[in-house]
Amino acid sequence: MQRTVRGERGSARVVHAISRYVRAAPGTYIWLALLAVTSFIVARINPENLEWFLQGRSTNLDQLKHHPVHALVASAIWTESASFPFYFVLFNIFHVPAERWLGTWRWLTVAATAHVLATLISEGVVAVGIHHARLPASLADTVDVGVSYALAGVEGVLTYRLARRWRPLYGGGLLLFYLVPLITSHTFTDLGHFCSILIGFCFYPITRGRPVWDPLVAWRNWRAHGR
Repeated sequence: MQRTVRGERGSARVVHAISRYVRAAPGTYIWLALLAVTSFIVARINPENLEWFLQGRSTNLDQLKHHPVHALVASAIWTESASFPFYFVLFNIFHVPAERWLGTWRWLTVAATAHVLATLISEGVVAVGIHHARLPASLADTVDVGVSYALAGVEGVLTYRLARRWRPLYGGGLLLFYLVPLITSHTFTDLGHFCSILIGFCFYPITRGRPVWDPLVAWRNWRAHGR
């Protein structure tokens, strides 16, 4: 009987801890819930019809011209593959800490701004390329969906979550990570990702006065506490 009671109490504590963790980043988990639904749908669409389906939810030139708001919103909750577990991990690594640190509205402002501006910049380059016959006209209705621009923007602003001595290492690593594909592949999505990082860096003013984290200090405190 005592084991049963202890087990129930332990389960209740786990549920409470998970609930508290989720409530601390409500925007992220609402977004993840939407991605779970759309990933489920994508996984069940015939591959032959998937491209046509996603074209109507993409931020390509055709959609931005005729349905700009719908394209920008819809593209942020659809992905080209049913890879929800992958995004679940990334959202918990980057979006959850950013939302808890900045607050929901500031976090959402960073994510939305990176998503919108990086899309407009990259698609603007595509439009110029098509106009001058340097890029194929088929790019006007290509599939361009996903959460990566918003994610990259949040990764960028998280630079200021770190203590000053760690910022060059983290921020420089991000720049290198996104710059190499841009230089080697020259795709419009690589351009969008790189722009997103720079947009995230530009949000330093909203991070002023927010607590910073020093991994080395945290490690020392953990060791001292463990002893």
